[in-house]
Amino acid sequence: MSTTRKYDLLTIGRSSIDLYSANVGSPFVDISAFNAFVGGCPTNIAVGTTRLGLKTALLTGIGNDQVGAFIRHFVEKESVFTDYIATIAGTRSSAVILGIEPPDRFPLVYYRENCADIHLNIDHVQAVPFADFRAAVFSGTAFSKDPSRTAMFYALELAKKNEVVSILDLDFRADQWDDPRSFGIVIRTVLPKFNIVMGTEEEILAAYLSDSSQVSIKHQQISAPEIKGNIDNAINDLMHSGIDTLIVKRGKEGASVFQQGKDELKVPGFPVQVLNVLGAGDAFAGGFCYGYLNGWDVYKSVRMGNACGAIIVTREGCANFMPTLDEVMSFTNARGGL
Repeated sequence: MSTTRKYDLLTIGRSSIDLYSANVGSPFVDISAFNAFVGGCPTNIAVGTTRLGLKTALLTGIGNDQVGAFIRHFVEKESVFTDYIATIAGTRSSAVILGIEPPDRFPLVYYRENCADIHLNIDHVQAVPFADFRAAVFSGTAFSKDPSRTAMFYALELAKKNEVVSILDLDFRADQWDDPRSFGIVIRTVLPKFNIVMGTEEEILAAYLSDSSQVSIKHQQISAPEIKGNIDNAINDLMHSGIDTLIVKRGKEGASVFQQGKDELKVPGFPVQVLNVLGAGDAFAGGFCYGYLNGWDVYKSVRMGNACGAIIVTREGCANFMPTLDEVMSFTNARGGL
């Protein structure tokens, strides 16, 4: 892949202040203090890839408020390119509150009413010189509402026109959609426009969803029956949409890669003791993008993603705790390498 462009990667979508329980193991109602970090899928990926060594820019929206200043200050300090972070009048920067009850309870509350990043519009996208980028990562949540949804369609057009590799992190958050079925309907519409799509098994099933079932998402307090669906059928259906590569993240089992005309490629993970699973998928995406944009084969790139995900689940938060390249190499070398 050509490396002659000004930037390696553009990430597009959510940004937030993340308030994580400082009382690890305590039930949410007993939390007495929170630690303030930065989060949001594309923001986490931007920080993660920058720490690994890529030149990454972030396209997101923040409000004209102190939370927005907090987010911008952090990503600037991390050397993420911030030229395309829009301060959008009349909106508020997003916030997330999280409880940490390992190994499997992480109650999560979003504060995204009138949030800035969902107000990204065509003008914000038009201001980005897509020809300067090699790849762009889109967040599924950015397709949940207008004007962001239309802006994302426009960004996909510009990415294709400028031969930018388009990557979709499904990033499904059921409570960010008016109807969880809308996620599947919208995502299936855009899938053919992407070169690479990645998501958990649950997100793949949600993208496949088309009946009256609702969706149950782990680690979120959403009351809904479990989705009825078969993961193999969902994968097959999504692959027939025309995408080149589908990466299914399977937690401690690693990941599976599906490509047109090829057998499933299973890539093992790195077993670790879990502290907090939030941010694992974003760290995975960052690691994968680093390998992919450095010309690695898909197996090694996914293995890099698995390593970054394994490291982040042992840490307290997301963007603030993304590993450096030296940390990842030390981690993998101690476990047999990539």
